[in-house]
Amino acid sequence: MFSERTLDGDVAAVRDEHAPDTLVFDCERDFETIPPAQAEELGLLVDTVDPASAPAEWVPEDAPELLHRFAGEQFTIGMPGDGSVVWTRQTDPPAVFVKPRLEGSPEPFVDFLLAEAFVEVGLDEPEQFLQFFGPSYPEFHAAAAPVLEPTETYQVATACYDAYLGLQTRDIFAGWDDTHSSLFGAWLDAGERLEPRLSGLSTAMARGETDFGDAAELACSAVKHAAELPAPFSALDADAYREHGPSYAVQWAERTFEALS
Repeated sequence: MFSERTLDGDVAAVRDEHAPDTLVFDCERDFETIPPAQAEELGLLVDTVDPASAPAEWVPEDAPELLHRFAGEQFTIGMPGDGSVVWTRQTDPPAVFVKPRLEGSPEPFVDFLLAEAFVEVGLDEPEQFLQFFGPSYPEFHAAAAPVLEPTETYQVATACYDAYLGLQTRDIFAGWDDTHSSLFGAWLDAGERLEPRLSGLSTAMARGETDFGDAAELACSAVKHAAELPAPFSALDADAYREHGPSYAVQWAERTFEALS
C-alpha cells in the first residue's frame, strides 16, 4: 500500500524547515479514508501510532458516519475533502501520503501540494476540522441545519477549516519568492487559475449552478492564495478568524445561514 517517496530540491528544503522528521509515502490506491487493515500496516513503517479520538458529544447524531468513526477509537487516516495529499500526526514521525490520482499532474503542482503539507504539519494545528471546532461543532452544525444536509454541512466545515489554515500558511508561501522560487511560482499559478472561477461564483450560486458546499470548498481553498473571495465567504478572510478560530466560524455560520433560510 505504501512506498517511501524520495524528495529533493525545494520540497526537501521545506520539509527540513517545517517538518524535518516527516515521512512521505506514495500510495498504491486512491482513498478518502485509508482502509483499517492498510492503515495498520503503517505500524511497521513508523516508530509509534497514536490514533486520534474525540468525545462523542462533539459529533451530532446525524453527522456522516465517517465523522463518527474518526471520533472513535479506530485508527482513521484521511477524510472526504482532504485532497490529493494527506498528512497525519497520529504517527511518530508524522506522515504525508500522496494519492495516485496525482500521477500525470505537473511536477510543480505536486511539489507545491507536498510543501503545503509540510507547512501544515509544522503549524501544530489539528488534523481535521472536528478537533478544530471541538465542542462548538454541534453549534456550527445546528446553524447550518435549516439550509444544508449533514453531508453538506460537513463539506462546509471542512472548507472553513481549510480557510483557517490558509490564513496562516499564505504568508509563508508568499515568502518563498526569494528562497524557494519554483514553489512560489506554483503557488502563484494555482491562485491565478482560481480567479476566473471565483469571479463567477456568486452568479453560479444565484443561478443554482453551484451548491453552497461546493462554493465554500472553492472559495476557502483560495484563502491560502490571498485571492479575493465573494460574499459570504469573504468574511472568513479576516484577521479576526485567525485570532478567534472556531467561535468566529460559528458566528459566521449563524449569520450566513440565517440570511439564507
